[in-house]
Amino acid sequence: MKDGEIALRKFDTSDEARLAELGNNKKIWDNVRDYFPHPYTLEDARAFIQLVQAENPMTTFAITFRNEFVGVAALILKLDVYRRSAEIGFWIGEPYWNNGITSKAVELIIEFGFNKLDLIRIDTGVFEFNKASCRVLEKCGFEFEGIFKNSIIKNEIIINELRYAKLKQEAQ
Repeated sequence: MKDGEIALRKFDTSDEARLAELGNNKKIWDNVRDYFPHPYTLEDARAFIQLVQAENPMTTFAITFRNEFVGVAALILKLDVYRRSAEIGFWIGEPYWNNGITSKAVELIIEFGFNKLDLIRIDTGVFEFNKASCRVLEKCGFEFEGIFKNSIIKNEIIINELRYAKLKQEAQ
């Protein structure tokens, strides 16, 4: 999947060092779930890449800019009555912030989810202070659906979660 200089591709073991380097950033950790390790080590990168290489179907991709690894975009498939829905997640290394890379990557994974995985809904929750991710989602056509009050504890602080979704018919 490609749009100009931005692409989504399978992870490769050659991504380990750069994944560890970019992922080991408290600013990134502050905006993702706690299962994302901090500090983020080379061993964490190896384990993550092994995990996503085993996905079937593959739903976690390396984001590249000018063929260089810069971040991660993923769809977490839901089950049971939610089986045609997925949660989107993404992060990009700090040196690449504010360049439009994340928005292009999100557009690519949305297209993949709706057209290749036959999803009908893609949604996510954003920490209330993460304005950059809110802007990315809104730019990509996600609709703000509401606030889950006091639903998250991050850095031992209770915060609200902002919920966003995009439906398949909105993507066409």
